[in-house]
Amino acid sequence: MDRRNFLNLGAGALLTSLIVKSNTSISLPKKVKDIGIQVYTLRDLMAKDLVGTLQKVAEIGYKNIELFGYGEGKYFGKSITEMRKITDDLGLKVVSAHYLTGQGGNAWGTPVNQWEKAVEDAVKMGQKYMTVAFLLPDERKSLNDYKKVSDILNKAGEITAKYGITMAYHNHDFEFIPLEGQVPMDVLLKNTQADLVKFELDIYWIKKAGLDPIQFFKQNKGRVPLWHVKDMEKESGDFAPVGDGVIDWMAIFKEEKTAGLTHFFVEQDNHKYGTPLENIEKSLKWLRSFDY
Repeated sequence: MDRRNFLNLGAGALLTSLIVKSNTSISLPKKVKDIGIQVYTLRDLMAKDLVGTLQKVAEIGYKNIELFGYGEGKYFGKSITEMRKITDDLGLKVVSAHYLTGQGGNAWGTPVNQWEKAVEDAVKMGQKYMTVAFLLPDERKSLNDYKKVSDILNKAGEITAKYGITMAYHNHDFEFIPLEGQVPMDVLLKNTQADLVKFELDIYWIKKAGLDPIQFFKQNKGRVPLWHVKDMEKESGDFAPVGDGVIDWMAIFKEEKTAGLTHFFVEQDNHKYGTPLENIEKSLKWLRSFDY
């Protein structure tokens, strides 16, 4: 199931590279040494066995997680109290979570519907960030649509800020594809308030669009505190475990201060080879090969 279809099920539903082989090492920033994972990577497993899957995440060695699927005061059918106990018991810290805007169906617990309640629940979960993860096709047909999304993000950010949480936006590739003579991402950057709305740069997707993440960091210094770290196969351009693809992570991590990085999350949308659990373990081992 792809991200669009999965996220479009609606909140509240039970949620059914360069191959680096050398000894070269760099220092990852110590403030993000507890490597995180966006558990969308394990969505099918989580739908079948939430606690068991999160236990395996913890056993593999992840400390931070980014959730998704919040709706009507619940995650994966669990109340906030229940979900917080599960993650606490496993030693997992929920740093961020993904949400839709709610425009596609006015879903409960989104920026356009019961957002303050969602923020209150995020506080209870211990979250530092709330991130809009994806725009449905009908939300991104024109530049005016992106301006509308910008307004939604600004208003949502005003509310999250009151609770000590930072609002963010996560990209795919379509935000970098020119529309009506402009780049939609530029519209989002220009029309959102830098003090209220930050960005979670998905390194794979900006590379998929043919652009340079480092240049993005330099053009938006300090505004990219979150990254999605996923790799790209050389021949097919498909998703790959971190370290098995063509993305130059050493060069990218050198710019963590430029970006303003605070947390990054391993993610792999689909798995051409290996199982999801095998691949997240492989990515973590490769990232830990860096010299802290």
